[in-house]
Amino acid sequence: MSSPTGAPGIDHVDERLLRTTPLKKLLARPELGSVVGAVAVFVFFAVVADSFLKPSSLGTVLYAASTIGIMAVPVALLMIGGEFDLSAGVLVTSSALVSSMFSYQMTANVWVGVGVSLLVTLAIGVFNGFMLTRTKLPSFIITLGTFLMLTGLNLGLTKLISGTVSTKTIADMEGFSSARKLFASQLTIGGVEFKVTILWWLGLVALATWILLRTRFGNWIFAVGGGADAARAVGVPVYRTKIGLYMGVAFCAWISGQHLLLSFDVVQSGEGVGNELIYIIAAVIGGCLITGGYGSAIGSAVGALIFGMTSKGIVYAEWNPDWFKFFLGAMLLLATLLNAWIRKRVEATK
Repeated sequence: MSSPTGAPGIDHVDERLLRTTPLKKLLARPELGSVVGAVAVFVFFAVVADSFLKPSSLGTVLYAASTIGIMAVPVALLMIGGEFDLSAGVLVTSSALVSSMFSYQMTANVWVGVGVSLLVTLAIGVFNGFMLTRTKLPSFIITLGTFLMLTGLNLGLTKLISGTVSTKTIADMEGFSSARKLFASQLTIGGVEFKVTILWWLGLVALATWILLRTRFGNWIFAVGGGADAARAVGVPVYRTKIGLYMGVAFCAWISGQHLLLSFDVVQSGEGVGNELIYIIAAVIGGCLITGGYGSAIGSAVGALIFGMTSKGIVYAEWNPDWFKFFLGAMLLLATLLNAWIRKRVEATK
């Protein structure tokens, strides 16, 4: 059988030359299922909770979403690259502890502690990526080990240095006010207060989306997640890509850690445990596949928004907050099933 051009043995046309309808393009988007879920959650709480639609509630919901969304973005990119990071939650706390204790113990400007924290946090990200690529062990094992080590270090070093399970206040130190403006300030728009973390979140989503869709590194991320051996065969620097992804998680953990510290000026050493699962859930709800190679940064943002609406919607509805995890688990299952159904429909129409 010949092709339309007359070449023997070719019975198909390159997919890139086929015309795709706008509807098919829409259905192929990884975040479609999460958008549908977000609309459903919004409508649900708008009906059952009278205060959910108040302007003041908007800032509260977006703030709750941003605290998860800042970390869900790099976790989504890491999952697209085919890996996990179970240490992401406690790494946020580690970053805050390093900033606080270094500034306080060295009687240094708060910005010095912030800078040292960035270096330490990035080093932990490099450690995760290096151990993964050198040992060939699953990222689950590598980062679970890092999680346990950081949990112990956070508690042990804080008690050793501070004598308690929390750090000393740094609110009266030089540089605190300016650092707080960058990481923990708020602005008022139309009488509604918005935390600066919302801007950090939106900026990171935009940056990650640009990286995924417009850069060579973005192509490498999808290629590595689709199959590391195949990617390596076509010249993709698999090791560098994975180390870079772990450094991305570490950088965002640094941002979140500084917000945690500068919002309250002290840090509890036991915070962050369990948050890594919420970051992963937000990414999965947003369309990222557990197997890698598929997903989007925008989807992770929608997943984080669903988290914010659910966590605060339950409060506004005056329900027992113990139900939050139930709703979050239900959303995870429903979004995953919806995403799988949409992908099957798209593949069936190709």
